[in-house]
Amino acid sequence: MSNHHADIVFAGGPVLCTDGARTRARALAVRDGRIVAVGHDVSDLVGPKTETVDLAGRLLLPGFQDAHVHAVMGGLELGQCDLTGTVEVDEYLRRIRAYASEHPEAPWILGGGWSMESFAGGVPTADVLDAVVPDRPVFLSNRDHHGAWANTRALELAGITADTPDPVDGVINRDDRGRPVGALQEGAMSLVAAILPPVTPADRLAGLLRAQTLLHSLGITAWQDAMVCASNGYPDVSDAYLTAARDGLLTASVVGALWWDRARGAEQIPDLLERREGLTLGRLRCSTVKIMQDGVAENFTAGMTTPYRDACGCATTNAGLSFVDPVALREYVTSLDALGFQVHFHALGDRAVREALDAVEAARAANGFRDTRPHLAHLQVVHPTDVPRFRRLGATANLQALWAVHEPQMDELTIPFLGGELAGWQYPFGDLLRAGATLAAGSDWPVSSPDPLAAIHVAVNRRLFGVSGAAFLPEQRLDLGTALAAYTAGSAYVNHRDDSGSLRVGGRADLVVLDRDPFEGPAEEIGAVRVAETFVDGLRVYG
Repeated sequence: MSNHHADIVFAGGPVLCTDGARTRARALAVRDGRIVAVGHDVSDLVGPKTETVDLAGRLLLPGFQDAHVHAVMGGLELGQCDLTGTVEVDEYLRRIRAYASEHPEAPWILGGGWSMESFAGGVPTADVLDAVVPDRPVFLSNRDHHGAWANTRALELAGITADTPDPVDGVINRDDRGRPVGALQEGAMSLVAAILPPVTPADRLAGLLRAQTLLHSLGITAWQDAMVCASNGYPDVSDAYLTAARDGLLTASVVGALWWDRARGAEQIPDLLERREGLTLGRLRCSTVKIMQDGVAENFTAGMTTPYRDACGCATTNAGLSFVDPVALREYVTSLDALGFQVHFHALGDRAVREALDAVEAARAANGFRDTRPHLAHLQVVHPTDVPRFRRLGATANLQALWAVHEPQMDELTIPFLGGELAGWQYPFGDLLRAGATLAAGSDWPVSSPDPLAAIHVAVNRRLFGVSGAAFLPEQRLDLGTALAAYTAGSAYVNHRDDSGSLRVGGRADLVVLDRDPFEGPAEEIGAVRVAETFVDGLRVYG
């Protein structure tokens, strides 16, 4: 092929560049994995061996990048007992019974995806599981992976009794006599997780490849895995990424977040440096440290500035958890920033958000503004006085938009227990945008769907696709262009992939073709849009 000719040309439809000017073109050409032309006519680059993709009115845009996902965990769960997509207890039990019947050789029944709204107070019980699987241990995480449901056999094997104390970072749900009921929150999950059958390296690699196939089918060309080297009861999946990168199986570009062990302090930093060096290969770069600062609102472990209310609406003394001491957090983040690490915070409650921003501010004061691009994920509740700090500190707001809707978990298990001001400060996407914050986006899959278009639909409409009723805090909506930019250019910025995320000459040809142009239809139909084709470095990986 002539050096002048393109390998592939896209023409005949809108091309959205997701640059600052929201430029649109009508054609794009790729050669050797890079964009060589963006314009309205690139026909002079078509040669005898050039592949031409007729967009036929469909939208071409940069590949989506998920800034917070647990890909290996999600891929593993695809092969386990899947309880997602329903909130009916009878359906959970039907699937559990069927899975156990189909896998008689499995020593444990593992999986998850159940929703807290399915059970009174958000707490399932062991006796329900015992009725369908009495002879083998069952351990099923809920959809947010901050709680788990265990049957009696699992509790027995883990030695969990009325005399077992709650771990410092978790809760064993109990009856009025102090006996475990079968639900475990946060760190209490590790009491059972510690005795689960080991997941093999081959299992983890298969889970990664299974996940990669799914994510490519959703238009995702790169992601940040929010937990690759883990502890505190969470698995280490780094070997899967390293094997895939070494063997040429990793077609996505991946930033891996190394886990900050909240049971340790600054003495773990040399270990993180060693892991960063050993886990950077090919398309894999492990240059981020994940710090989980609090839990989740539904089990009252997200760190809030005001205590939670009880079921009667009265104030309690519980304002959630800070997994890392806030003063020490400033020291740790300053040290990590000085070493060139990006810090990726899990921060749901407004106190946790403030503690994370305080740590970033301390690092900026000590080190100056380094190009480490810290980001805060989840941001369920943000105090209004902290919203402008994202722009001032150069901290990116990493949005999980699918959660910003009215649904039973929000309306029955969250709002009544937050009450007042906290409930009105949830998922302030619009306020963050208006304050000048950089926005990125991710799914937190397998906590929620990995589909970027489903999340973009919610970011724009503040309600789930196909669901009628009131929008959730509609003043916090984003426009479609901003939501798409967050899932492309914004996440590319977080991932330090400055040659991707927008379509420009010289940039990577990581591309997605949608089956239509969502700007041409009503906002209520964004969720109906599907991915037609996905390309990484100009090579088709889906479609």
